[in-house]
Amino acid sequence: MSNDPLHGKTLETILTELVQHFGWEELGNIIRINCFTSNPGINSSLKFLRKTEWARKKVEELYIRSIG
Repeated sequence: MSNDPLHGKTLETILTELVQHFGWEELGNIIRINCFTSNPGINSSLKFLRKTEWARKKVEELYIRSIG
């Protein structure tokens, strides 16, 4: 059993759960990236997060702190 709270979680699952928990507006307030504040969507956000490591790390850290 892995101690990693992200083990087995896809980025899509993490993002979807965060959006359900916080909503896009609050998520954009917590993590200041345009894909959360300007016309947000799962697919466009995933595209950005997959190629932007610092942003993906922030999303993963928030997930661990709030839901994980």
